Amino acid sequence: MAVLGSGPAGFYTAYKVMSSIENAIIDMYECLPVPFGLVRFGVAPDHPEVKNCQDKFEEVASSPRFNFLGNIAIGKDLPLAHLRPHYNAILFAYGATKDRKLGISGEDNLKGIYSAREFVGWYNGLPEHQALAPELESGEEAVIVGQGNVALDVARTLLSDVNNLRKTDMTDYALDILSKSRVKRVSVIGRRGPMQVISSVPSNARDNCTIDAFLQASFTIREVRELLNLSSVSFEPIDPALFPPNVAKLPRTPKRLTQLLTKGSSTPASQARKSWSLDFLLSPRSFNASNATPSNLSSLTFLKNELSGPDKFDSSATVSPTATEISYPTSLAFRSIGYKSEAIAGMKDLGIDFDERQGIIPNDLHGRITSLSDDGTGIPGLYCSGWVKRGPAGVIANTMEDAFDTAESIAKDWGNKEPFMSGANGWDALREDAATQSLRPVTWDDWKKIDEAEKERGKAKGKKREKFTSIPDMLGVLD
Repeated sequence: MAVLGSGPAGFYTAYKVMSSIENAIIDMYECLPVPFGLVRFGVAPDHPEVKNCQDKFEEVASSPRFNFLGNIAIGKDLPLAHLRPHYNAILFAYGATKDRKLGISGEDNLKGIYSAREFVGWYNGLPEHQALAPELESGEEAVIVGQGNVALDVARTLLSDVNNLRKTDMTDYALDILSKSRVKRVSVIGRRGPMQVISSVPSNARDNCTIDAFLQASFTIREVRELLNLSSVSFEPIDPALFPPNVAKLPRTPKRLTQLLTKGSSTPASQARKSWSLDFLLSPRSFNASNATPSNLSSLTFLKNELSGPDKFDSSATVSPTATEISYPTSLAFRSIGYKSEAIAGMKDLGIDFDERQGIIPNDLHGRITSLSDDGTGIPGLYCSGWVKRGPAGVIANTMEDAFDTAESIAKDWGNKEPFMSGANGWDALREDAATQSLRPVTWDDWKKIDEAEKERGKAKGKKREKFTSIPDMLGVLD
């Protein structure tokens, strides 16, 4: 089976398939020379424990029935159609590589507006965002549109003492820019009221980024608590009228979050060097240019919203815009309203009709990719897992459950002798093709050399690792 993507979805599906189907062989393709996807490039550097799942992935990769093929972009370096004759199955597990936009004026042409996804990738060393170099010295105010946990990760990074971040695996270039940041206040802004956000938070959710991301994005207890406990950082109180009078009657998770927010920060405003706020019932209307420098951002305009319905504290309360506008002066803004997967070139040749609107591969909800026909018949041997299967939502544990679900479908179909593809030689049959195109595949042993080199670089700086942030530097270790 070919697995496209080396993040949690790919590894967990591979693990379950190898456990369920005797003698199953996995060839895992990754466009970068390094594995682990979002675990490496998306998890906040100050949350190293979240990366413990890599221990399981290392265990999977140690099997003689597993082959890692890094530095090969399927659909670009190798046509997708070239895989089909050589595998019984292909699993699409490559995650979400783009972010959703607000679609408002000024978003695409003003300096000072950044994608939260790109910002996170930048400080985590994702090669494609190495040159982002966000301008953090332009002013003291920052605005984040969206209230999911990625938004709170960005806020925490902007507000944290950079000396504490130096102990993490955050890139040196990011630490340098953050050390010069002038940002002192961060506003994290959402469309709904706090009770609509809080009531939608599953107890194990990390970031609920669906097609209606700005409507549904929700922060979680851990992320809020960490921000509230930041040293020398205060939290602006939320209007008490936005909370129900009897918090004690709320279900456990909403009650805990409400109590956290109403209690506020451990640092009083009088003793704080920086501050942040969660601002509710605001919909972004426009990014506005500076009069002095028309190419630069100077403010954001929002429409105030109002709640209606039998119970304004209920999650089902309707949110409607009013005619009242409010302006947030700022030269720095982040869009954090969800991620989005993209199609791989050549999918249509395999009969896959990628859903561009939702950013997912059509499937039967259990990972079997469905055909272009009206009856939605499954395409033999083609499966999907993770965010490209269900949309970018949930924590790594949710992705694991989803991956196991897809793996069970594969194992069940194999056991029932359902139709698969007829190929059997996998990578061995594609080596010559790759060599003809002068591709340089990176094996798992190669990755371990890169891994060791990063750890050595980090040791010299008193941190766990110092990542290579460009593909040539990664490959240079192997020369």
